Amino acid sequence: MKKIFTYAILFFFTLLTSVLRAQTIKGTIKDQSQTLIGATIKVDGQALGTTTDANGNYSLNVKAGSYRIIASYAGYESSSKNITVSQGETVNLDFVLNQLGNLNEVVVIGSRSRPRSQLNTPVPVDVVDIKKISRDGPQVSLNQILNYVAPSFSSNIQTISDGTDHIDPASLRGLGPDQVLVLINGKRRHTTSLININGSFGKGSVGTDLNAIPTAAIKRVEILRDGASAQYGSDAIAGVINIILDDQVNVLTGSVTTGGYASKNTEGDKTFDGGQVQANLNYGVPLGKNGGYVNVAGSYDYRDYTNRMKAYTGTIYTDYNDPALATIPGTPTGKDITDAELAKRGQTRSDFNSRVGQSANRGGSLFFNSSVPVSVDAEVYAFGGLNYRHGESAAFFRTPSQLTQTNASIYPNGFLPLIVTDNSDKSLATGIRGKLGEWKVDLSNTYGQNTLNFTTDNSLNASLLSSSPTSFTDGGYGFIQNTTNLDLSRFYKDVLSGLNLAFGAEHRYENYKINAGSDESYVNYGNALNVGTDANGKPILIPNPQGNVSTLFAANGAALAGGAQGFPGFSPANVVNASRTAVAAYADGEINFTKALLVDGAVRFENYSDFGSTVNWKVASSYKFSDKFLLRGAASTGFRAPSLQQRYFSATSTIFANGQFVESGTFRNDSRIAQLLGIPKLKQETSKNYSLGFTSNLGDLKITVDGYYIRINDRVIYTGQFTGSATGTAQDVEIYNILHNANATSARFFANAIDTRTRGIDAVITYSKQLGQGAFRADLSGTYAKTDLVGKIHASPLLAGKESTYFDAASTIYLESAVPQSKINLSLNYNLGKWNFFWRDVYFGKVTEATNVVTAQDVYKGKTVSDVSVGYELYKALRLTIGANNVFDIYPDPTSVANQSSGRFLYSRTAQQFGFNGRFLFARVSFNL
Repeated sequence: MKKIFTYAILFFFTLLTSVLRAQTIKGTIKDQSQTLIGATIKVDGQALGTTTDANGNYSLNVKAGSYRIIASYAGYESSSKNITVSQGETVNLDFVLNQLGNLNEVVVIGSRSRPRSQLNTPVPVDVVDIKKISRDGPQVSLNQILNYVAPSFSSNIQTISDGTDHIDPASLRGLGPDQVLVLINGKRRHTTSLININGSFGKGSVGTDLNAIPTAAIKRVEILRDGASAQYGSDAIAGVINIILDDQVNVLTGSVTTGGYASKNTEGDKTFDGGQVQANLNYGVPLGKNGGYVNVAGSYDYRDYTNRMKAYTGTIYTDYNDPALATIPGTPTGKDITDAELAKRGQTRSDFNSRVGQSANRGGSLFFNSSVPVSVDAEVYAFGGLNYRHGESAAFFRTPSQLTQTNASIYPNGFLPLIVTDNSDKSLATGIRGKLGEWKVDLSNTYGQNTLNFTTDNSLNASLLSSSPTSFTDGGYGFIQNTTNLDLSRFYKDVLSGLNLAFGAEHRYENYKINAGSDESYVNYGNALNVGTDANGKPILIPNPQGNVSTLFAANGAALAGGAQGFPGFSPANVVNASRTAVAAYADGEINFTKALLVDGAVRFENYSDFGSTVNWKVASSYKFSDKFLLRGAASTGFRAPSLQQRYFSATSTIFANGQFVESGTFRNDSRIAQLLGIPKLKQETSKNYSLGFTSNLGDLKITVDGYYIRINDRVIYTGQFTGSATGTAQDVEIYNILHNANATSARFFANAIDTRTRGIDAVITYSKQLGQGAFRADLSGTYAKTDLVGKIHASPLLAGKESTYFDAASTIYLESAVPQSKINLSLNYNLGKWNFFWRDVYFGKVTEATNVVTAQDVYKGKTVSDVSVGYELYKALRLTIGANNVFDIYPDPTSVANQSSGRFLYSRTAQQFGFNGRFLFARVSFNL
């Protein structure tokens, strides 16, 4: 006991001595006009740092020695100073930070070397300051913010596309949503569980749900516009989006945005619809005294639906609905009696409208970002979040004339089925990074999960007759991804003008599930099996949902439909629980041969448990002729592994194709029907990517221009619709019976069917200048990307003569011209005292209607959409902003009669440039405390 007491006294004395003789660096961080609260101070190369207090002051205890101190703050250029501290000394070190221009920001994506300015990266990178844009711009969701800011990025709200109405597909350079990789803080983000199978851009693909990440949690977004599979793995063919989470502390920020559409085409006699509210909050607290922090952000989102349909012009009632009006009373033939019946019932055609516009949506998110130093050379970090959204969209209205899909005893006037989704998303990344000798080491594990469950409301199962329920539990999807990474890097400053080496390994586990719905959501209770004949020669029929004989018929003699109308549920035959693993190893080297010449190279090996291995490489280089001009270029190979969703998804769904409702089944590649048609097993897509460009820094004026060429082989596509026949060949009859058992009339598949090439050019010009008493900035950016089908369609001998079904004309248009090939963005921003003025014009290029009917392939010309806002600082920490998206209420070109589907689609649902909701007015209150 005495010995323990002695050691305690010695420890206390040593600690006291060290405190009394501590070395301190302290100072103030400010910009040109005020101190900065929550600015970050770090010691370069060490996990040692702190943040400024409410007065902009900081204090940092260090050992005696020489240091490089870095000061940073969101929206400002970082600044560093070298300092030497003697034993027991207190040194004052102040910083004055300058606000960033668009092309001066330092990025970390695209290289595992030290961060560098966008103008010095060997590949093109855009940096989006989410805090500033979400303060001035009308858009509130991440997808829409990027759609109006980054020309190479494309995303639009879909309509009457089942689950895709609730999760917007997004892409880079006109390629697929699954050909862009999303990272958060440099770690791979999981995809959604939804696969897009209906009439929308990205058909057949699985993307990442960017809207699950609240903008309040984001510091900035880095968009790498170049192939990066050799660095980051699968999906990075078109590029990489890296979302950097906020790390500020001691500052409470928040905003409330409300608005809606005040358009000439609002539904009915409304002057305002589609109301929206978004509330954001962000706060960070320091952990300890060495730069640790935890930043927490939350959001609440509400969005009402819109409808841009005016009046249904098709058949609503036939003489089957009122036999007394038949040509021969009591003997209906299907004659259209709509106008007479509407007059008798006191109805209008608009009473039978679908909802053609954005879906209704409400939900919330909670995200965090944290780091805690555990020693001078190491820190533990964690980030992640939760998101939940409840959505409601509509299917096509079922009119009383659709006898096989309705029941007059339940819905005498027909019904509008509602597709309800519960979308839950969760993620957690943890890791430790630091220095091991001269090497930087980062060990991490990232977990992500997405579940999407469906309910069909205000519907029925016609085969249950009058006993049908009106709400159905349909089942849903689930997807899990867990990624473990080990990354090591080292910088050799004495090798030529600097050499950085990096290598690492990755293990990824993925799991995909489809869960069945309730029986009544998918069963056709009118199906039966023919097991023989009785003594009178009549067939013996046994009720069986898998039977190929119909026993329940509507008044017109057609078989009644089974399953929930609008969105049938998933059956036990669709249920799947599939997993796979992938392991990878990479090496990355970056060498500065001189201060002007940089060469970067990477190679990556990856092995998937379900299809094998792939090796990819990348070489990038830049040459800096002067401080004003840099030439850069890159060449790489890439790949994209087919998703588990593409391998294992199967279902029957109602689609609208060429003016007709079709019950279409999606079948797996290992199914019997796939074998009958010669549909092969899925394999990876492969790509070659080349880019060449330059950057120029002319002081106030900064320019980047980059051209590129992307060749993709064996692209996975979603085929057209194959059908069988009850009286054709043995193959046709077997296909017909398989389809009948699935309550479907056609079959679709996923297949590596085509090769494509994409050629394009991106340009960004930024000009900033002190103008009078204020600061002016102009950003002009544009992109042109053209994707073409190359060579023949990869079809098996069994598909000879059916190539136009395997990859049909509509799919070709979705690939080549359903999204704008050209896009130009001009943003003007002027800050004057307490005022801020913002104007933006975005030109969306022409698009083409995706349909197999050649005469109906309408081309819609390009349009320019203008945004405007005015902000005023009411108090030092409180700002009011008002403005509009699409202030001039611009709409796309109207569709031709052939594409209107009896008045449903006045504007195209397949070729969307910027949506068709019209003018959006908003007001926003934001604070910073």
